[in-house]
Amino acid sequence: MELIRNKERLQFFKWCSKAFKNVNVVPPDVGAVHQVNLEYLSKVIQVRGGFIYPDSVVGTDSHTTMINGLGILGWGVGGIESEAVMLGQPVSLTLPRVVGCKLVGSINPLTTSIDVVLGITKHLRQAGIAGKFVEFFGPGVSELSAPDRTTIANMCPEYNATVSFFPVDRVTIQHFKKTHFSQEKLKLVESYLKAVKLFRNYEDSAGDPHYSEVIEINLSSVVPYVSGPKRPQDRVAVCSMKEGFQSCLDEKVGPKAFNISKDKQHIQVPFLHGGQEYQLAHGSVVIAAVISCTNNCNPSVMLTAGLLAKKAVEVGLMVKPYIRTSLAPGSGMVTHYLNASGVLPYFSQLGFEVIGYGCATCVGNIAPLPESVVDAIKQGNVVACGILSGNRHFEGRLCDCVRANYLASPPLVVAYAIAGTVAIDFEKEPLGVASDGKELYLRDIWPSREEVRETEEDTVISTMFKELQARMEKDNTFWNNIECPKSVVFPWDAKSTYIRSPSFFSKLSKEVPPPQSIDNAHALLFLGDKVTTDHISPAGSIARVSAAAKYLLSKRLTPREFNSYGARRGNDAVMTRGTFASIKLQNRLVGKAGPKTLHIPSGQTLDVFEAAERYQRDGVPLIILAGKDYGSGSSRDWVAKGPFLLGVRAVIAESFEKLHKNQLVGMGIMPLQFAPEHNADTLELSGKERFNISLPERLFPRQQLTVKTSQGKSFEVTAQFDSDLEITFFQHGGLLKYVARTML
Repeated sequence: MELIRNKERLQFFKWCSKAFKNVNVVPPDVGAVHQVNLEYLSKVIQVRGGFIYPDSVVGTDSHTTMINGLGILGWGVGGIESEAVMLGQPVSLTLPRVVGCKLVGSINPLTTSIDVVLGITKHLRQAGIAGKFVEFFGPGVSELSAPDRTTIANMCPEYNATVSFFPVDRVTIQHFKKTHFSQEKLKLVESYLKAVKLFRNYEDSAGDPHYSEVIEINLSSVVPYVSGPKRPQDRVAVCSMKEGFQSCLDEKVGPKAFNISKDKQHIQVPFLHGGQEYQLAHGSVVIAAVISCTNNCNPSVMLTAGLLAKKAVEVGLMVKPYIRTSLAPGSGMVTHYLNASGVLPYFSQLGFEVIGYGCATCVGNIAPLPESVVDAIKQGNVVACGILSGNRHFEGRLCDCVRANYLASPPLVVAYAIAGTVAIDFEKEPLGVASDGKELYLRDIWPSREEVRETEEDTVISTMFKELQARMEKDNTFWNNIECPKSVVFPWDAKSTYIRSPSFFSKLSKEVPPPQSIDNAHALLFLGDKVTTDHISPAGSIARVSAAAKYLLSKRLTPREFNSYGARRGNDAVMTRGTFASIKLQNRLVGKAGPKTLHIPSGQTLDVFEAAERYQRDGVPLIILAGKDYGSGSSRDWVAKGPFLLGVRAVIAESFEKLHKNQLVGMGIMPLQFAPEHNADTLELSGKERFNISLPERLFPRQQLTVKTSQGKSFEVTAQFDSDLEITFFQHGGLLKYVARTML
């Protein structure tokens, strides 16, 4: 069904692979890009034209950093930057400070790699290392397997580092012996890396490099955690989960608050499902998703979950049928070793069926909840929960009626699904009742580290990698049968609602226009702190009352045919309408959450797209006012493409997430930062003023500019251009136009 539904997109991809040189397409049903990087594309060193040099990668996802766990330097860039790279442009960056993270101590036997990951993430987030490179060293690194290292490296976007790097050592070499590396290649890799001093012996402290600064983390201090209920940085020790959730119900204000009055905290809402009556309470689990694409690629963690499922089924424990369970392996390789180890059928018996390969529940791609469950949640204003082993979650991202969402390791996802609630103390309360009537605790069925390691050694072997290679090279019947145009230029279908020729290059002149000052601009949005790419970029399902839904209905599509924003990202008409369409967008111009804004001239409250459309029709330029950390979160090119098509010329914020700042520049949008100690509140801006920003004939990095308002106020901002090259991109109207002019 997915392949048929997305046929137009696949035809476009296949045309690309034939129309361009050096473009290879990995067919559907092979695996997520991060896993394919690790299992198939990684070379460690490249040998070309008589030269040997280190392998590297840039990818259109913030979690490209996963590859750094294998000693390959790489990081995520926006789609805009990667498009330019594919067309021959270099990636530019300011030379970073390199932070050394020294690992000491031993890992507790009951602690999973996810616990280690979240522990390290917490330490590094508190250390304030935004925009820096992190390199791990110290004796504790030898405690970590290669999958452990890739798991840790994957999480670096969560603490705002650019890279988390593990140099190659004997553990990495042992890992490559299990993969597709020949003995000859392994010998070349080791000798080359030693010759250029890139090989590391972590036990030999005499060989430690000098770093800009050093942070030390003791691995023995790490205990199991989950994170939530609204933000990935809010961690809760599993032993404190019940009390932690209760405090969330009690709290009236804050990132963990649900503000449920005492008299309604013990509500039980009955509902029917499959002819049987159940009850929902605050904390009831309604979504449970085991995901292994990025931070759960580690085989030991997935095998722990599988063995836990096996032990649960064998004693008669089950998951309630109304819970939306799913298993999204990061690649076919994960399915292979779960099947080879014999645990996949037990996942299935608990309801965790394989739903596909690629972005799933994390990004909001999830089947609708049963209507009876949704009705019960709404009837009792129940704080229902989602529990998933992914890397991202924010309130409302999984489903707009599921308010509490927790990240957890795969075995804990299975455990909470069996319990049916997050309001449980696993140490003191039973997980459930066995078929013989005996109460069972989590400790009764939790597999030991030795059991997991034995299973991993028996199943996670070289056949896994041979299997992936076979999947890459075998005939993919569906892919092979897709017909694609043979023309040099793609023939756009005006009737398509998936693929459209975007308007990025409309009115493109051969000559570079002079810098255009912004005169009499209105604020499209007036935002606060921590506005994430989830708030900005279209993601997840398309709401039936959204501007994007109105467009698709006008094309005679039914809601069942809407698909998701991710599937329709080749249609700028859908994506522009979905920009700032988050139900959690807090726009101070309207005073309540939702995808609305104030059209200032008329005083009307409209969808963000409708207001922007009216401004553009009247020739009014737009800006966005924001607070700290604007644009944090996943790297998505539509976080900049969408605002550009809405007519946004500049964003004035207290600070920017670096990757998002680069994306704004890449679309010709000015990132402007308030002067230190100043923001919209200290300057007493209402957001309803007109704004004027004069640009000089010649711009230079970090230049001070003056913003004047129609109320007679004037304040200084810093243009966040890091290099002359970024200024060049901006003056061309964005990186895409720069490349077009350069090539044509």
